[in-house]
Amino acid sequence: MSENVAKNMRNLIKLFEERTNLAETEREAINVLVSHNQSRECEEGSELEQLSAFQNPANLEALIERLERVTSRLESLPVLHPSPASPAPATPLQKPVPQLVVVDTMSVNGYTDIVQGPLQSYLQLSKQIGGEVATHADLVNDAFKAQLNFIQLAASRSKPSQSEEMQLLSPTSNKISAIQQFREKNRASPFFNHLSAISESIPALGWVAVSPTPAPYVKEMNDAGQFYTNRVLKDWKEKDKTHVEWCRAWVQLLSDLQAYVKQYHTTGLVWSGKGSDAGAPPPPPGGLPPPPPMPEADFANMSVDDRSALFAEINKGEAITSSLRKVTSDMQTHKNPQLRQGPAPFKAPASNAPAKALPTPGAGNLDKPPVFARDGKKWLIEYQKGNSNLVVENADMNNVVYMFRCRDSALTVRGKINGVVLDSCTKCAVVFDNLVSSVEFVNCQSVQMQVLGKVPTISIDKTDGCQIYLSPESLDVEIVSSKSSEMNVLLPKSNGDYTEMPIPEQFKTVVNKPPTGLTTSPVENKG
Repeated sequence: MSENVAKNMRNLIKLFEERTNLAETEREAINVLVSHNQSRECEEGSELEQLSAFQNPANLEALIERLERVTSRLESLPVLHPSPASPAPATPLQKPVPQLVVVDTMSVNGYTDIVQGPLQSYLQLSKQIGGEVATHADLVNDAFKAQLNFIQLAASRSKPSQSEEMQLLSPTSNKISAIQQFREKNRASPFFNHLSAISESIPALGWVAVSPTPAPYVKEMNDAGQFYTNRVLKDWKEKDKTHVEWCRAWVQLLSDLQAYVKQYHTTGLVWSGKGSDAGAPPPPPGGLPPPPPMPEADFANMSVDDRSALFAEINKGEAITSSLRKVTSDMQTHKNPQLRQGPAPFKAPASNAPAKALPTPGAGNLDKPPVFARDGKKWLIEYQKGNSNLVVENADMNNVVYMFRCRDSALTVRGKINGVVLDSCTKCAVVFDNLVSSVEFVNCQSVQMQVLGKVPTISIDKTDGCQIYLSPESLDVEIVSSKSSEMNVLLPKSNGDYTEMPIPEQFKTVVNKPPTGLTTSPVENKG
């Protein structure tokens, strides 16, 4: 009996010590009783000697009564029973902490949804295609995971210095470089367009270093990759639908990334600052009040182009003058000089007054950021300054290159496309192989062009200074010019040199005899 009682007491004490903090005096009292019982068990003797420690029923009942009180206290405090592996319960002072990171948690969860959703669809389709596409997809997966780690880091700390931030971004940038290098090493692959689509658009992950509007940057990179996804669709649309789904999955992945950036990081990557609500954008600076609302116009009663009343008046014939007032003799100023004494008539300004200067072609604002992008069938090249390495290649025959407000730049167009337009450009040059329709110069100054193949038409409008270098295949070109000056055509010779010939700027017009029309002829420059 004593062995069972002692054993139960040891188990109870062990359980109490593991699950609660007993009062030190109570624990020492129980340990003394147990030690006394254990020492008696080790001695040789009869069963009556082993029971001598508990021969007093009052002591045993008192001990059991104390144990029952302790057990009742434990049962009345269930919240004080955390498991050893669980974290410590939050105290009232720790409750505001989760509220500070709730926005950052939503940001991290939003990116996690992209990794677990659209990214997984792209990875599964890449594995179905196999080959270099599957290997390339593994690198893309690593890049997205590296960016997820970076976003989690940003959600847990304040913004670092610029040098430290570049160091934290190095894992993501290294993955992007590996993706692009893989494409360069596999140019002979039958999936080269697949690899190029990813390599051209994967820089979208660099949005974390773009401010104040990173979302449009993601869209721009997505559009750059769609040039090659269109090629994949063209080559595989009738062969294997898996490649079509693969293109859609990749475009959708970057579209979801753009929506995520626009929602959680509208003006740039949000860092969790200390002592402020994480993720909350800074308050807008004080500025001018919003403009007053525009007055509402009654568009329902506006006439788009009502000329019926005008034609009705014209069709009256001689009756159209019936409503005019007759000028009597007392209204005639030559008979009544006193009518001339009135307010002074309007006088034109003096001829020596400085006139307002006309706008100079191509002299627009060049402070805007340069643009080199493809928008559907149009290649947009805008606000380039001092860039002589502009190259458009792998363009389709129905594409058009539009160059706007560029200065001191040179453009090379490789392949056969529909047309080229230079608008408001200054000191620029364009070289192209073949055009389906025409090359146009509008509002330009000091521009040059050279055709290596064939061009049907050259249009020059409001341009001062245009040098045109033709090829032997383009001698049948038609040149249309208006409001332009200093235009020269250079014709190729057999020895590789050119013969320069000016395009007339002055014209002489005479009336035909009998007077049935006009005849216009160019005036040669004798100087």
